Amino acid sequence: MDLLTCGYRNSTDRMVIVRCIGPEAFFLERVVFPFELLSFQCPDETELEIWTHGLGGPDLLERIPVGQLTLEPTDPPGPGPGSHQDDLLESWATAG
Repeated sequence: MDLLTCGYRNSTDRMVIVRCIGPEAFFLERVVFPFELLSFQCPDETELEIWTHGLGGPDLLERIPVGQLTLEPTDPPGPGPGSHQDDLLESWATAG
C-alpha cells in the first residue's frame, strides 16, 4: 500500500476532529486546534472528514479527498535546497 504525505490546516477558530477513513481498514482520528497544521500519511483512496461539536452534537463540516491535501511534489525535485514540499510547508505555516 503506497502512502501519501498530506497536511491539513485548521483555519477556523474552533477545535475540530479530523478523521481519515481509507481502504484496508485504515483509520486515523486526531484533534486539531485552531490554526494548527496536521501532517499525516494515508493511502491514496482515503477521505478526510472534518467534524466539530455543535449544540446538537457532532457536526460533519466537510469531506475532502486526500489527493487535494498532498504535500508530496508531483515532479521530482530539482537540484539544491528549496524543494516543492518545502515551499508547500512554508506556505501552510504562514497562511492564515
